[in-house]
Amino acid sequence: MDLMGMMGKLQEAQAKVEEARKRMDTVMLQEKSRDDLLTVKITANRELKSIEIDQSLLEDKEQLEDYLIVTLNKAIQNASRVHEEELAKVAKEGLPPIPGLGL
Repeated sequence: MDLMGMMGKLQEAQAKVEEARKRMDTVMLQEKSRDDLLTVKITANRELKSIEIDQSLLEDKEQLEDYLIVTLNKAIQNASRVHEEELAKVAKEGLPPIPGLGL
């Protein structure tokens, strides 16, 4: 493949990655605490959209903080996994074969 052709393919791949990022703004993930007292909604781009807190958690500040840390971390991990999987899929489909990358 000539250099101009490769540059064109790279630009196409870049456009597909940007499309995927925009699409991931609409992919909503939900994470709940084990007992469903806390629910977090986050996009695949790791943007927090909502937090729902059961009234009973408002009575104990330390418990609420613990719930938030655990549940938010799980939500961010799941969103990151989805984000990376989607970008890897787009990259694999759109990139021209580059020696050494194994794509």
